[in-house]
Amino acid sequence: MTAEVIIESLRSLGSPEKARHLSRFFKTSPGDYGEGDQFLGVIVPHTRLVAKANKETSYEELQKLIDMPWHEARLCALLILVLRYKSRKTSVSERELIYHFYIKNARRCNNWDLVDLSCRDIVGEYLVDKDRSVLYEWADSENIWEQRIAIVSTWAFIHRSDFKDTLAIATLLFGSKQDLIHKAVGWMLREVEKQDRATLTDFLEENISRMPRTTLRYAIEHYPENERLEFLHKK
Repeated sequence: MTAEVIIESLRSLGSPEKARHLSRFFKTSPGDYGEGDQFLGVIVPHTRLVAKANKETSYEELQKLIDMPWHEARLCALLILVLRYKSRKTSVSERELIYHFYIKNARRCNNWDLVDLSCRDIVGEYLVDKDRSVLYEWADSENIWEQRIAIVSTWAFIHRSDFKDTLAIATLLFGSKQDLIHKAVGWMLREVEKQDRATLTDFLEENISRMPRTTLRYAIEHYPENERLEFLHKK
């Protein structure tokens, strides 16, 4: 399937009213994190349907989608990659191609939903049994989306009870000035808590003085109220 056919399918499912709403929701005004992003007004479930119907699209056509200004075009391409990566029919070599295609285009994942709906199932899963130094490079990047990919990708490790990289990358991102990064770090720390509360508690005790308050609030969301209040008081 061609990029042009896919974009027309998306366009037919969108609406100007929804596009205006999404532009506000994803902060596209000058100076905001999503500055310049453009929307067709397609909701995510409908974009998923288009992706599922076109999951055999070539890399050449996927690149065209990723290079388009439309948010939903980039999301559709990323969802196609996720579907292909997760398929039982996909070979090891094909998953490697998908991973490298993804990291080549990482900066085109330029809004939080594009990152969150794709990186853990591609980058995270690919790196489960491999060198993870690229995540530390991204954590040290000045690009907010590479930073968010770095921490959210560790979701795949957390759910295998492997917390080392999540905690290490979290500390690297404490100094970020971006609220989107503070929230993402807190989210991943909360995922650690779901697997092993003692590990997170020890980490919080050691790092609470350096941790942004937003990160802390997200991380302790599922603690009992008295423990949440105690951590917030320490902060």
